[in-house]
Amino acid sequence: MTVPSHLFTPPPRQYSSPKRGRTPGQVRPEDGNRGDNPTTMPLNAGGTGYGSVAAPGLSASVTGSETASLLVSDLEPEQQWRPMSKEDLELSAGGPGWRRVRCYLVVFFWLAWLAMLAIAVAIIVTSPRPVPARLGWWQKSLFFQLQTGPRPMESGAIDALCEQLPYLKSLGISTLILKGLFEQSASLVNTTGIGQWSGTLPQIQHLFSESDKAGLKVVLDVCGVQLFEPQDDVKQHVFRFWLGEGVAGFLICDTDEAYSEETLLTWRHIMEGFNKDEERIIVVKQTADLLPPPRGSTQDQLNITLVHVVMRSVLPASPHPLSADEVATAIESHLTTPEHTWLGWQVGGKAPYDLKKLLLVLIMTLPGTPALQYEELDPTQSVSQHDGSLQGANNSDSSASDFHAAKVKLRHSFAALLTSLSHIRAREEALLFGSLTFLPFNTSSSTNSTPSPILAFLRSWGCVHFLVLLNIGPEPHALDTAWAPSLPEAGVFVSSSGVERLGAVTLKTLVLHPREAVVIKLFEPGSYS
Repeated sequence: MTVPSHLFTPPPRQYSSPKRGRTPGQVRPEDGNRGDNPTTMPLNAGGTGYGSVAAPGLSASVTGSETASLLVSDLEPEQQWRPMSKEDLELSAGGPGWRRVRCYLVVFFWLAWLAMLAIAVAIIVTSPRPVPARLGWWQKSLFFQLQTGPRPMESGAIDALCEQLPYLKSLGISTLILKGLFEQSASLVNTTGIGQWSGTLPQIQHLFSESDKAGLKVVLDVCGVQLFEPQDDVKQHVFRFWLGEGVAGFLICDTDEAYSEETLLTWRHIMEGFNKDEERIIVVKQTADLLPPPRGSTQDQLNITLVHVVMRSVLPASPHPLSADEVATAIESHLTTPEHTWLGWQVGGKAPYDLKKLLLVLIMTLPGTPALQYEELDPTQSVSQHDGSLQGANNSDSSASDFHAAKVKLRHSFAALLTSLSHIRAREEALLFGSLTFLPFNTSSSTNSTPSPILAFLRSWGCVHFLVLLNIGPEPHALDTAWAPSLPEAGVFVSSSGVERLGAVTLKTLVLHPREAVVIKLFEPGSYS
């Protein structure tokens, strides 16, 4: 049904309050086109659009002439934000009881942390740990023996020796033992006691000065020299003279008359006045299998502690090179250390060159002070006499340059091994004053079922362990899986007398080459100590 337009009366128009400065009905010039005049038809009266709504049941022509108001009856009131009160916070957190629970948890955490800290400190304090021993300079040194006689000293010999001092220091040598400086057939009757062939006093003083610059100490070998004189003051004057020149000590033999308790006490008394900077030492060279007690001391009053170092040779004196079995027997019989005696180890004897390298590893890893001789530092002088490595090169058709190159290579190989061992020994406490444990050794030969002489021992200090293995026999050997099951299976090579070995190793796969000595630092799996 359509309602006639003349029967429809539009609702009265709602006008907003007049703006300030204007009265109702007043029209400004600029309002001519804006439709602000209440008598003027609005611009959008002819159509529907935003702000206009058609009444239901009315035609577009009727509804388009007026604009209906947009009414929203269910609008929500505007939300107002405000901070939460203490009660609201406690309610959201679960109530006031949770605050006490959190406080208890924080207190419990800190108490537990302090308890664990106290337990850790208690474990560290009460756990047994090795106490580092106070070592004298001679206990940390590497001795090197030089022969200065009996042939006449050449004019440039001492100068040549002085030029070699920095090289000796680079090898790890820290103490020189000068042998032949005194005449063995003559007594110390002059002021210095120097033999007629051993150079002049200014030359010796220059050697001492250069040694001090290079950081090397000097010990005088007076073994076999007649030290007793009718006047004791003459003897004491000679020793005081050399101690005043900076000599670090004297070496005597256990067969000398000076090896008596009375003489050792006299020397101790003389040296006390020169021990302000560093202690001077007395070294006794052992010539017998067992070190006899000093003369004048009974068995109940044995006083070996008067001697600082006892020099002992690993190999006995022999006119011919020792075999592998003889070397193994000599090692086992000479490794017993008397109580309260500090040993200085020498290779001694005659042995093939490869066994000399093996014995170098031995004396550098045993407890005590290693001592080398000039022939051992320069093995090319004696190796060709009983070893075919250089002798074959000399008799072959190769040129002299090849023979010289072989000698240089041999010398460098020995020097490199010595340098490696001396530097490792200087920085590892286990090799300086660690405990010594001999290990039972079971091997399986790769070529024959008869095991060769093999030595194994352990140097331990705290949690650090060094395993030293020496295969003296001519056959390669692998370790038995049942050998020393308590030892860690993993380790790293530290040094080797044979082929160069580097990197990690497991004892199950280790095979020792003939006449080879290896030093292995053991560690637990996952440890990097």
